Amino acid sequence: MSIALKQVFNKDKTFRPKRKFEPGTQRFDLHKRAQASLNSGVDLRAAVQLPSGEDQNDWVAVHVVDFFNRINLIYGTICEFCTEQTCPVMSGGPKYEYRWQDDLKYKKPTALPAPQYMNLLMDWIEVQINNEDIFPTCVVPVFQSPKE
Repeated sequence: MSIALKQVFNKDKTFRPKRKFEPGTQRFDLHKRAQASLNSGVDLRAAVQLPSGEDQNDWVAVHVVDFFNRINLIYGTICEFCTEQTCPVMSGGPKYEYRWQDDLKYKKPTALPAPQYMNLLMDWIEVQINNEDIFPTCVVPVFQSPKE
């Protein structure tokens, strides 16, 4: 296998550091369960179904972070080949061009080179994932009323 091809399949090469779940937490356990089901060759539909007794928000959060990590891995394999010169437009083929708008620096949809677009997108996603209001990381105990 050529060196370039080995770099493409290097599982440790990512665009950004992988997000990790703290061992011993419920989300870590859910992550391990999701990984096991995805790596076992089972039906994908069954693999993403909410396990019995688990919180849907935690299950979705685990998959969002896993998806983010996988996209980082994929993008990490091509980012050195996709420069502002070789990828001057963020597109989805000849019919689709993606434009960036964040209502801060880019108040209107703006055409950007693909690497710049991807950096902004990944930064935005990381902010969302790290937002405790969207993805709380600590489990808040649910207090129940004493039985009467």
